[in-house]
Amino acid sequence: MEEGRGAMSGSLRTRIVRSYGILIVLVVVMLGTMFGTLVWNYYYSSAVGSVLQRAETEAAIHTRTIAYEPMKSKAKYMLQNMSEGSTHLQLLTSTGALVVDSNGLGSSSGVSEIEQTPDVDQAKKGKKGIWRGADPVTGERIAAVTLPVLQGPRVVAMFRYTASLEEVDRTVRNILWITVLVGTIVVLLFFTMSVLMANRIARPIRNLTRVAEKMAEGDWTRRAVHLHDRDEIGRLAETLNTMASELTRREKLKEDFISSISHELRTPLTSIRGWSETLASGDPGDIEELNMGLSIIGRETERLSGLVEDLLDFSKLYAKSIVLHPETLDIRRTIGETLRQFVARGHRESIRIIGKYSDEPLVAKVDANRLKQVFINVLDNALKFTPSGGTVTVTGECKSGEAQITIQDTGPGIAPEDLPHVTEKFYKGTSQRSGSGLGLAICKEIVELHGGRFQVSSAESEGTTVLISIPLVPEEERQEAATGHS
Repeated sequence: MEEGRGAMSGSLRTRIVRSYGILIVLVVVMLGTMFGTLVWNYYYSSAVGSVLQRAETEAAIHTRTIAYEPMKSKAKYMLQNMSEGSTHLQLLTSTGALVVDSNGLGSSSGVSEIEQTPDVDQAKKGKKGIWRGADPVTGERIAAVTLPVLQGPRVVAMFRYTASLEEVDRTVRNILWITVLVGTIVVLLFFTMSVLMANRIARPIRNLTRVAEKMAEGDWTRRAVHLHDRDEIGRLAETLNTMASELTRREKLKEDFISSISHELRTPLTSIRGWSETLASGDPGDIEELNMGLSIIGRETERLSGLVEDLLDFSKLYAKSIVLHPETLDIRRTIGETLRQFVARGHRESIRIIGKYSDEPLVAKVDANRLKQVFINVLDNALKFTPSGGTVTVTGECKSGEAQITIQDTGPGIAPEDLPHVTEKFYKGTSQRSGSGLGLAICKEIVELHGGRFQVSSAESEGTTVLISIPLVPEEERQEAATGHS
């Protein structure tokens, strides 16, 4: 597996380096080519332009003076007045034969044939000829400009100006070599940077891959690093860690669920089984024992039924699949129905149940059955923990656009260390009379589904107060629903 991870990260690193490398090489080659072209054009255009400028200047000054002179006079005039400067000057006949050059050289007969070049061919036609290349005689690279000497429309001679390109070639060659060297250094530099960048990208991805594989094997304690980076990889690492924490929490919740339910189901089942065996093997005529056994079996069966209902509700709430069926009604009616169910139990346990309602209707849009389930669960807890002779007080009033229902008992209260956790799933605290740990958690979820709040406050030895707040409907709807309150 390690080899697979190494190959994967190596492949990613290779792809990144290759991509950056190709891009860098293309950019450097393109820029280098553009720069080389500019340098080439600049230097050679300057060399040719310099020769052309001198040729045109001298032609403007001298051509008319010697246009009608004999060839020997032209040659003499050229040597005396036009041969200064670094540019090499030649006097050619109209056919391109050399008469004399600026060094005073020529044939013994006065003319000699020279190899024709494009600039000379253009000048024969009466046009200005410009050419750059290797001299046919010396092999030296030169820039040549040939201007015709016209007598009317006829070409009677030509002046050919040439300049060596050896120095220009050397300069351009040096610049191009420097360009290639700089381009190579830039490519190597950026290649090194791309390798470092690829490692920077691949290393955290490799770490994330290792962490994800460990998580896939069930090790949820592993965490990704690079959280200090706020780029995409840093956010991905943070998301992966959040997912691992959530999965760890869910795994613990599942374990708590199994542990709690196993314990809660085992107790009533053991009691039912024990009394079933006792009644089956006991004296059928012992009415007192029979009634006691049936009573215990009935209570334990009811307890099992309550556990199953809690589990079904919890499953729906946990899966977010519970569906409310809201209707507009006066909550005081639901409270009154719930209190009437607990009156008989209160008498049996010598607990006084007091209901106090606001004269103002508490009209809200709620699921009556689910809201009643909340009241029953909270009242059942209140009665369970209130000692004989105690009091459970239920009040309902309108405050700040909400129906606020409080259920207060005079029991022993909740320990401060348990209070923040009593609405958590499966939390049962230190009380020996705790149930499945789902009741208050389910109540809180149902109230929040109605857009309300569920709060528990308590003081040890003074009792516990549960506050349920439900948003009220607008005023016009309250009057209509309040007419049904009894």
